[in-house]
Amino acid sequence: MGEETGQGAAFLEVRNLTKKFGAFTALKDISLDVAEKEFICFLGPSGCGKTTFLRAIAGLDIHTSGAITQAGRDISNLPPSERDFGIVFQSYALFPNLTVKRNIAYGLENAKGQKDHIANRVDELLNLVGLPDQGDKYPAQLSGGQQQRIALARALATSPGLLLLDEPLSALDARVRSHLRHEIKILQEKLGVTTIMVTHDQEEALTMADRIVVMNQGTIEQVGTPLEIYREPATLFVADFVGEMNKIPGSAVSEDTVRIGEISLHCGSTKLVKGSKGTVTIRPEDIMVVSETSGVKSKNAIDVTISQLEFLGSFWRARLMNEKLGEAPLIADFSVDTVRRMSLEEGSAIKIGLPSHALRFFESNG
Repeated sequence: MGEETGQGAAFLEVRNLTKKFGAFTALKDISLDVAEKEFICFLGPSGCGKTTFLRAIAGLDIHTSGAITQAGRDISNLPPSERDFGIVFQSYALFPNLTVKRNIAYGLENAKGQKDHIANRVDELLNLVGLPDQGDKYPAQLSGGQQQRIALARALATSPGLLLLDEPLSALDARVRSHLRHEIKILQEKLGVTTIMVTHDQEEALTMADRIVVMNQGTIEQVGTPLEIYREPATLFVADFVGEMNKIPGSAVSEDTVRIGEISLHCGSTKLVKGSKGTVTIRPEDIMVVSETSGVKSKNAIDVTISQLEFLGSFWRARLMNEKLGEAPLIADFSVDTVRRMSLEEGSAIKIGLPSHALRFFESNG
């Protein structure tokens, strides 16, 4: 499957890439275009092929068939040393016996750069990653977040055309990860370096990427902007993997109506095939409380009972039951203000609305 970037000529072109490990096919005929200066995230569960894909681009795992072109040059069969990229791994991979400055300078020294140029470049990079005074320390004297910044500086030292990030934040605690996530994105935009990051963290992908490549079992399920991936999932896998999602067995009773349990709902997202069976989805935050006082009305209004309320800080998560919907509860996220204003509590009987634009129907395969 070819994917257009929508942003002019592609800087990186991957065509029909397949990678086999013996009888196991890790990547299955993958094609992708990446625009210059774009930040792409490969997102998917463990074992989906995202790291194998990144390593194939780097030449660390030579693919079985297919072609990779970078800046108009076919790099398919080149060793890593002849490809134009910098890479940052989850484990930092810094040399423990070298100072921070020597770690950053490593690639420049291998390229036989002039000493004064190397020293200036190292100082520039230390400033860039916000660690100007740490150059004479050794990696073991730095925190995990600082070590990852140094790994990033080292990857950027030779001014590569392509920056590859293999789960660079997953070994860090949540607060550091969130902070560094923001810094890496700002730095990438400032330098304008084309970047591909592997992650299994959907929040990371949604906040950092220009486009997300959702992978599953060695194939690409969907490529799109974070908003497209979240609001318009192309497959049930994407709908289920990215964000919270209600998934309810249902069937299409007309081209714009679905039935779940004993209840029919208007579904405006796509043209449905009458009689088909599948799964109806809606995100918890799209479910509304319908009331005369709020002025909220809905074509798809249902009476439910709140069986459980869970406080999650910025919102309440409610489990909603109605025998006509079936045994599984609907999960809804209500704002703190809504719960307070309407005095919602466990056992409350309320009317909810399921907006037709937010309902999606995925036909079962077979």
